[in-house]
Amino acid sequence: MDMELRGKTVVITGGSKGIGLACAEAFAAEGCDLLLSARDPAVLDAAAASLRARFQVGVRVLAADLSADAEREKLHAMAPDADILVNNAGAIPSGGIADISVERWKAAWDLKVFGYIHLCQLFLPAMLARQSGVIVNIIGMAGRAPKGGYIAGAAGNAALIAFTHALGGQTQNDKVRVFGINPAVTATDRMETQARFNAAQKLGDAERWRETLTGLPLGRPIEPREIAELAVFGASPRGASINGTVLDVDSGGMHRS
Repeated sequence: MDMELRGKTVVITGGSKGIGLACAEAFAAEGCDLLLSARDPAVLDAAAASLRARFQVGVRVLAADLSADAEREKLHAMAPDADILVNNAGAIPSGGIADISVERWKAAWDLKVFGYIHLCQLFLPAMLARQSGVIVNIIGMAGRAPKGGYIAGAAGNAALIAFTHALGGQTQNDKVRVFGINPAVTATDRMETQARFNAAQKLGDAERWRETLTGLPLGRPIEPREIAELAVFGASPRGASINGTVLDVDSGGMHRS
Protein backbone atom coordinates (compact mmCIF):
# COMPACT_ATOMS: atom_id res chain seq x y z
CA MET A 1 0.00 0.00 0.00
CA ASP A 2 1.46 3.34 -1.09
CA MET A 3 1.23 5.82 1.80
CA GLU A 4 1.75 8.79 -0.54
CA LEU A 5 4.73 10.06 1.44
CA ARG A 6 7.50 9.87 -1.16
CA GLY A 7 9.77 12.91 -1.03
CA LYS A 8 8.56 14.10 2.38
CA THR A 9 11.10 15.19 4.98
CA VAL A 10 10.74 13.46 8.34
CA VAL A 11 12.53 14.45 11.55
CA ILE A 12 12.82 11.63 14.09
CA THR A 13 14.29 12.07 17.57
CA GLY A 14 15.77 9.06 19.31
CA GLY A 15 16.17 7.71 15.79
CA SER A 16 19.19 5.43 16.14
CA LYS A 17 17.55 2.38 17.75
CA GLY A 18 14.33 0.91 19.09
CA ILE A 19 11.05 2.51 18.06
CA GLY A 20 12.85 5.52 16.58
CA LEU A 21 14.96 3.39 14.25
CA ALA A 22 11.92 1.33 13.31
CA CYS A 23 10.14 4.58 12.41
CA ALA A 24 13.13 5.63 10.33
CA GLU A 25 13.03 2.33 8.44
CA ALA A 26 9.29 2.54 7.86
CA PHE A 27 9.35 6.12 6.58
CA ALA A 28 12.42 5.40 4.44
CA ALA A 29 10.59 2.45 2.89
CA GLU A 30 7.97 4.97 1.75
CA GLY A 31 10.63 7.11 0.06
CA CYS A 32 10.97 9.80 2.74
CA ASP A 33 14.16 11.72 3.41
CA LEU A 34 15.20 11.65 7.06
CA LEU A 35 16.83 13.78 9.72
CA LEU A 36 17.68 11.63 12.72
CA SER A 37 18.88 12.70 16.14
CA ALA A 38 20.28 10.65 19.01
CA ARG A 39 23.03 10.98 21.60
CA ASP A 40 25.55 8.37 20.45
CA PRO A 41 27.26 9.49 17.22
CA ALA A 42 28.67 6.07 16.38
CA VAL A 43 25.32 4.29 16.68
CA LEU A 44 23.59 7.13 14.84
CA ASP A 45 26.07 7.11 11.95
CA ALA A 46 25.79 3.33 11.61
CA ALA A 47 22.00 3.53 11.49
CA ALA A 48 22.12 6.28 8.88
CA ALA A 49 24.56 4.37 6.67
CA SER A 50 22.36 1.28 6.78
CA LEU A 51 19.25 3.28 5.91
CA ARG A 52 20.94 4.97 2.94
CA ALA A 53 22.18 1.65 1.58
CA ARG A 54 18.88 -0.18 2.00
CA PHE A 55 16.41 2.49 0.91
CA GLN A 56 18.36 4.96 -1.28
CA VAL A 57 16.96 7.98 0.55
CA GLY A 58 18.63 11.03 2.02
CA VAL A 59 19.56 10.61 5.68
CA ARG A 60 21.11 13.40 7.73
CA VAL A 61 22.02 13.11 11.40
CA LEU A 62 22.57 15.26 14.46
CA ALA A 63 24.26 13.72 17.48
CA ALA A 64 22.82 15.76 20.31
CA ASP A 65 21.47 15.78 23.84
CA LEU A 66 17.96 17.04 23.21
CA SER A 67 17.41 17.86 26.87
CA ALA A 68 19.13 21.17 26.01
CA ASP A 69 17.17 23.99 24.36
CA ALA A 70 20.11 24.92 22.11
CA GLU A 71 20.40 21.39 20.73
CA ARG A 72 16.70 21.27 19.90
CA GLU A 73 17.06 24.62 18.13
CA LYS A 74 20.01 23.24 16.18
CA LEU A 75 17.91 20.27 15.06
CA HIS A 76 15.12 22.56 13.92
CA ALA A 77 17.57 24.74 11.98
CA MET A 78 18.62 21.69 9.94
CA ALA A 79 15.08 21.09 8.63
CA PRO A 80 12.86 24.09 9.45
CA ASP A 81 10.32 23.11 6.78
CA ALA A 82 10.04 19.44 7.75
CA ASP A 83 6.80 17.77 6.71
CA ILE A 84 6.63 15.36 9.64
CA LEU A 85 8.08 15.46 13.16
CA VAL A 86 8.27 12.25 15.19
CA ASN A 87 9.01 12.98 18.85
CA ASN A 88 10.49 9.82 20.31
CA ALA A 89 13.58 10.72 22.37
CA GLY A 90 13.43 10.18 26.09
CA ALA A 91 13.86 7.56 28.79
CA ILE A 92 12.33 8.42 32.16
CA PRO A 93 13.75 6.32 35.02
CA SER A 94 11.80 3.70 36.91
CA GLY A 95 11.21 4.07 40.62
CA GLY A 96 8.80 5.27 43.24
CA ILE A 97 8.50 8.74 44.72
CA ALA A 98 11.37 8.11 47.16
CA ASP A 99 13.68 6.62 44.53
CA ILE A 100 14.03 9.57 42.15
CA SER A 101 15.63 12.84 43.21
CA VAL A 102 14.05 16.05 41.98
CA GLU A 103 17.21 16.72 39.93
CA ARG A 104 16.92 13.36 38.16
CA TRP A 105 13.18 13.89 37.66
CA LYS A 106 13.80 17.30 36.07
CA ALA A 107 16.55 15.95 33.82
CA ALA A 108 14.30 13.19 32.51
CA TRP A 109 11.43 15.58 31.85
CA ASP A 110 13.76 18.07 30.16
CA LEU A 111 14.42 15.44 27.50
CA LYS A 112 11.01 13.86 27.03
CA VAL A 113 8.28 16.18 28.31
CA PHE A 114 9.78 19.62 27.69
CA GLY A 115 11.74 18.25 24.74
CA TYR A 116 8.53 17.23 22.96
CA ILE A 117 6.83 20.51 23.83
CA HIS A 118 9.72 22.68 22.65
CA LEU A 119 10.16 20.79 19.38
CA CYS A 120 6.46 21.24 18.67
CA GLN A 121 6.88 24.96 19.32
CA LEU A 122 9.82 25.07 16.90
CA PHE A 123 8.41 23.05 14.00
CA LEU A 124 4.74 24.01 14.21
CA PRO A 125 4.86 27.62 12.91
CA ALA A 126 6.10 26.63 9.44
CA MET A 127 3.52 23.85 9.26
CA LEU A 128 0.75 26.26 10.17
CA ALA A 129 1.98 28.84 7.67
CA ARG A 130 1.83 26.41 4.76
CA GLN A 131 -1.23 24.58 6.19
CA SER A 132 0.43 21.19 5.96
CA GLY A 133 2.30 18.97 8.39
CA VAL A 134 2.02 16.20 10.95
CA ILE A 135 3.48 15.78 14.43
CA VAL A 136 3.62 12.30 15.96
CA ASN A 137 4.33 12.00 19.69
CA ILE A 138 5.48 8.55 20.85
CA ILE A 139 4.40 8.58 24.49
CA GLY A 140 3.62 5.40 26.47
CA MET A 141 0.85 3.44 28.16
CA ALA A 142 2.07 4.41 31.63
CA GLY A 143 0.26 7.70 31.11
CA ARG A 144 -3.03 5.82 30.79
CA ALA A 145 -2.44 3.21 33.49
CA PRO A 146 -0.07 4.82 36.03
CA LYS A 147 1.87 2.70 38.49
CA GLY A 148 3.73 3.91 41.56
CA GLY A 149 6.87 2.05 40.51
CA TYR A 150 7.15 4.23 37.40
CA ILE A 151 5.81 7.44 38.84
CA ALA A 152 7.97 9.96 36.97
CA GLY A 153 7.29 8.27 33.65
CA ALA A 154 3.58 7.88 34.31
CA ALA A 155 3.20 11.55 35.24
CA GLY A 156 5.30 12.69 32.28
CA ASN A 157 3.39 10.54 29.82
CA ALA A 158 0.05 11.72 31.21
CA ALA A 159 1.17 15.31 30.66
CA LEU A 160 2.14 14.55 27.06
CA ILE A 161 -1.17 12.82 26.40
CA ALA A 162 -3.04 15.93 27.55
CA PHE A 163 -0.67 18.15 25.57
CA THR A 164 -1.26 16.13 22.40
CA HIS A 165 -5.03 16.26 22.77
CA ALA A 166 -4.97 20.01 23.35
CA LEU A 167 -2.52 20.83 20.56
CA GLY A 168 -4.35 18.71 18.00
CA GLY A 169 -7.56 20.48 18.86
CA GLN A 170 -5.85 23.82 18.29
CA THR A 171 -4.28 23.02 14.90
CA GLN A 172 -7.13 21.24 13.15
CA ASN A 173 -8.43 24.32 11.31
CA ASP A 174 -4.98 24.93 9.82
CA LYS A 175 -4.71 21.45 8.27
CA VAL A 176 -1.92 20.43 10.61
CA ARG A 177 -2.40 17.19 12.51
CA VAL A 178 -0.99 16.18 15.88
CA PHE A 179 -1.48 12.72 17.31
CA GLY A 180 0.22 10.37 19.72
CA ILE A 181 0.91 6.68 20.13
CA ASN A 182 1.06 4.93 23.49
CA PRO A 183 3.12 1.75 23.16
CA ALA A 184 2.82 -0.83 25.90
CA VAL A 185 5.82 -3.08 26.63
CA THR A 186 7.92 -2.99 23.45
CA ALA A 187 11.01 -5.06 22.61
CA THR A 188 13.69 -2.37 22.94
CA ASP A 189 16.81 -1.75 25.01
CA ARG A 190 14.64 0.47 27.19
CA MET A 191 12.36 -2.49 27.93
CA GLU A 192 15.31 -4.55 29.15
CA THR A 193 16.61 -1.68 31.30
CA GLN A 194 13.25 -1.27 32.99
CA ALA A 195 12.80 -5.03 33.38
CA ARG A 196 16.22 -5.28 35.02
CA PHE A 197 15.25 -2.57 37.50
CA ASN A 198 12.01 -4.41 38.28
CA ALA A 199 13.83 -7.72 38.69
CA ALA A 200 16.35 -6.18 41.07
CA GLN A 201 13.53 -4.65 43.14
CA LYS A 202 11.20 -7.65 43.20
CA LEU A 203 13.49 -10.66 42.78
CA GLY A 204 16.79 -9.34 44.10
CA ASP A 205 18.56 -10.20 40.86
CA ALA A 206 18.58 -7.99 37.76
CA GLU A 207 19.65 -10.97 35.61
CA ARG A 208 16.20 -12.50 36.15
CA TRP A 209 14.59 -9.65 34.18
CA ARG A 210 12.87 -11.97 31.70
CA GLU A 211 10.79 -13.37 34.57
CA THR A 212 9.17 -9.96 35.05
CA LEU A 213 7.72 -9.91 31.51
CA THR A 214 4.53 -11.70 32.48
CA GLY A 215 0.87 -11.17 31.67
CA LEU A 216 1.50 -9.72 28.22
CA PRO A 217 -1.76 -10.04 26.24
CA LEU A 218 -0.10 -11.58 23.17
CA GLY A 219 2.41 -13.51 25.23
CA ARG A 220 5.20 -11.30 23.88
CA PRO A 221 6.32 -7.68 23.84
CA ILE A 222 5.17 -5.45 20.99
CA GLU A 223 7.65 -5.22 18.13
CA PRO A 224 9.02 -1.73 17.34
CA ARG A 225 7.94 -2.08 13.69
CA GLU A 226 4.31 -2.39 14.83
CA ILE A 227 4.52 1.08 16.37
CA ALA A 228 6.44 2.42 13.38
CA GLU A 229 3.90 1.19 10.84
CA LEU A 230 1.11 2.85 12.79
CA ALA A 231 3.10 6.09 12.89
CA VAL A 232 3.57 6.00 9.12
CA PHE A 233 -0.10 5.31 8.45
CA GLY A 234 -1.19 8.04 10.84
CA ALA A 235 1.21 10.56 9.31
CA SER A 236 0.13 9.74 5.76
CA PRO A 237 -2.84 11.14 3.82
CA ARG A 238 -4.56 7.81 4.52
CA GLY A 239 -4.67 8.83 8.19
CA ALA A 240 -6.20 12.21 7.43
CA SER A 241 -8.81 11.92 10.20
CA ILE A 242 -6.31 11.00 12.91
CA ASN A 243 -5.79 14.21 14.87
CA GLY A 244 -5.89 15.34 18.48
CA THR A 245 -5.96 11.77 19.70
CA VAL A 246 -3.53 9.31 21.28
CA LEU A 247 -3.71 5.72 20.06
CA ASP A 248 -3.21 3.02 22.71
CA VAL A 249 -1.23 0.02 21.45
CA ASP A 250 -1.43 -2.47 24.29
CA SER A 251 -3.37 -5.40 22.80
CA GLY A 252 -6.23 -4.56 25.16
CA GLY A 253 -4.05 -5.10 28.22
CA MET A 254 -5.38 -2.06 30.08
CA HIS A 255 -8.89 -3.54 30.01
CA ARG A 256 -7.92 -7.16 30.60
CA SER A 257 -9.99 -8.83 33.30
